[in-house]
Amino acid sequence: MKRVRAYHTVALLGAVTALTLTACGQGTGGAGGAETSATPIPTQGEQTPTQQAGEVTGTVWVANEDGNSLTAIDAETSEVATTVTGIEAPHNVQVGPDGTVWAVSGHSNALVALDPATYQLTGTAATGQSPAHVILTPDGARVYVTNAGEDTLGVYDAATLDRVATVEVGDGPHGLRPSGNGEVVVVANTGAGTIDVVQIATNEVSASIPVGESPAQVAVDNDGDYAYVSLAGDSSVAKVDLAEQTVVGSVEVSAPPVQLYLTPDGTRLLSADQGTEQTAGDTVSVIDTEAMTVTDSITTGSGPHGVVVDTTGETAWVTNLYDDTISVLDLTTNEAVATVPVGDMPNGISYSPTPPAPGPQSLTLTVPDYAEDEPTSEHDHG
Repeated sequence: MKRVRAYHTVALLGAVTALTLTACGQGTGGAGGAETSATPIPTQGEQTPTQQAGEVTGTVWVANEDGNSLTAIDAETSEVATTVTGIEAPHNVQVGPDGTVWAVSGHSNALVALDPATYQLTGTAATGQSPAHVILTPDGARVYVTNAGEDTLGVYDAATLDRVATVEVGDGPHGLRPSGNGEVVVVANTGAGTIDVVQIATNEVSASIPVGESPAQVAVDNDGDYAYVSLAGDSSVAKVDLAEQTVVGSVEVSAPPVQLYLTPDGTRLLSADQGTEQTAGDTVSVIDTEAMTVTDSITTGSGPHGVVVDTTGETAWVTNLYDDTISVLDLTTNEAVATVPVGDMPNGISYSPTPPAPGPQSLTLTVPDYAEDEPTSEHDHG
């Protein structure tokens, strides 16, 4: 039976409108709960550049949630290197410090690890209900997964994939990031309107800070002094002093935002202003983090959702949720320089400085269905 595509929503302005933030582990269907994507798998070399992308090397990984796949893109050429299928409803993807590629399967309640040299699984583990995002500590020792269906944060040993802790957090945990100094992880609780500050050394919540309507994702500076929060319900981005536990600045953006990403020097923050499926955004806002003002707006595809910046701070990549592409952004000119077709409903995105390994145009992995005997969660997240 074909799955009817289900979307998680967060209320905007008293539920007058809703921001589409995609499905993780919801709906009904066949084994594993996957919908067959109507979007063809992109082939190597497919792209529609407007001009040559900048001087950058590495691999960009994209999680195609409704395509049940990950796309690996050569950052130097903006060409698809390979497409890995079989990871059902991957909402987020993250490259670890050692190059290992981590993703979560929303339908299978699974954490998966891939070897980028072979594109094969190196391990899997069960998550909680409806996993949303996965991140690693800066030293690569710990993996954190937000379980939106049960309001917890799963903590794993990256070497063994053993779960070492489960942390109770606020309602609807979604996006999260570590501080650059490796001291804290900050979690955006979409339903609660808060961010939780989790101490990495103890896996304890040291603060829960009200921030505004429907926080979807955070960015945290290197020193762990400030967090920046996308507020989908307010169409704004807030700056939070983590020591004072209070919002110290905010700025409106062009449409309800989802993911955020800081440049390496911390002076600029990119906000992917997705909007809604009915009124899609098509820009990334460039924010001055000191003044909390929008200094520029970069045109992207329809529904910019995920964003990542390379290690030089000169190139960024953005997933366009509603047209199944990514935009390549030159941050020296604040222009989109290439558009790359990927899979169906691209969401999370991550960058590795290591170029893609040679491999097949596509391959399929088999991931255990840890959700097979678990009840379906009705918790909303994006």
